[in-house]
Amino acid sequence: MDILRFITAGSVDDGKSTLIGRLLYDSKSILIDQLEAIEKQSKNKLNGEIDLALLTDGLRAEREQGITIDVAYKYFSTPKRKFIIADAPGHIQYTRNMVTGASNSELAIILIDARNGVVEQTRRHSIITSLLNIPHVIVAINKMDLVDYSEDVYNNIVIDYQEVAQSLGLKDVKYIPISALKGDNIVEKTEKLSWYGGESLLHLLENVQLDSDVNLTNGRFSVQYVIRPQAEELHDYRGYAGKVISGVYRKGDKIVVLPSGIESTIKAIEIGGQEIEEAYALQSVVLHLEDDVDISRGDMIVPANNQPSLEQEFEVLLCWMDNKPLLPGNKYYLQTNSRVVRSVVKGIEYKLDVNTLQKEYSPEKAGLNDIIKATIKTASPIAFDSYKKLRQNGGAILIDETSSVTVGACMIQ
Repeated sequence: MDILRFITAGSVDDGKSTLIGRLLYDSKSILIDQLEAIEKQSKNKLNGEIDLALLTDGLRAEREQGITIDVAYKYFSTPKRKFIIADAPGHIQYTRNMVTGASNSELAIILIDARNGVVEQTRRHSIITSLLNIPHVIVAINKMDLVDYSEDVYNNIVIDYQEVAQSLGLKDVKYIPISALKGDNIVEKTEKLSWYGGESLLHLLENVQLDSDVNLTNGRFSVQYVIRPQAEELHDYRGYAGKVISGVYRKGDKIVVLPSGIESTIKAIEIGGQEIEEAYALQSVVLHLEDDVDISRGDMIVPANNQPSLEQEFEVLLCWMDNKPLLPGNKYYLQTNSRVVRSVVKGIEYKLDVNTLQKEYSPEKAGLNDIIKATIKTASPIAFDSYKKLRQNGGAILIDETSSVTVGACMIQ
């Protein structure tokens, strides 16, 4: 059974937490004790309804203010598919939290309040969705119950958002009218939205095609561990354990080890101690090579005829996540997949306004939640693809050398 990772994003009070609570509630993914707990906490509701937002707003401050602050991950499954939901906050001061939640997502649900239509925060979340190259987008027009389930209101919002989607180059965009509070069109379709000809939200989530998102063309294998048992019966065993980031690896393939550039051939491929003929993207395997090559954690094994860029200086789009500002000349560890190298931020080209896409050129520094374009130089070469081409090998993080805190999320250009 495959897994769909998706993020919910929208303006404050658009109903993100209620939507997730409704999905969990209607798909019967809530334990009885959880249900009893939120029923007790919902007793102050005037109409006696269960406050489903309490299922995801886990922090006390979130419950007191009725907002989402941190990224909350929730898990549920149906007979067709497993789901991991990232509930991202809507406030601009939590942009870094949305970037974190969206970085592993294959789909984004962008909520729009039917009463307000497309607003500034809708555009900002759509811009971040575009920057992070999320392949699938569902625009959920929520609170239809508050506009009398009006088809005209829905159609006008769809027309407005289509302009946003076109300007940002969003590809697979679907639109759906819902009421998360009432449960309309979440798991089951309802008569109140009989004019809507599409499927329910859960049906869309269960049937979105993920196979096309897996890159089977560009072989990338990041070495996580070198297996060299100190045992007599495995005297000559030398295996390189890691995850096939993308592409297909077959026994007999000619490969290159980066950054050293040493060439060899795949002698064998193992999964769970059993030899296999080929390994595909997203599988964790052990590779054996014909030659005894000096390979260590962080090296990349790639096909000889399909190699990534190998550079020490490159441009990144970077979301700054630290309270201390980023200044040109600051030094950090840069990690991409399992490779960690020392690096320096040489310069900041511009700061991006995530509401309008306008650029402020040559800023002196970057502050918390800023998205900037910067040049980074590393102490030794790293193998990478552009983020637009291959997300799995185009992302990196910056780590503070003294505190080991992640301070920046990078999309290599």
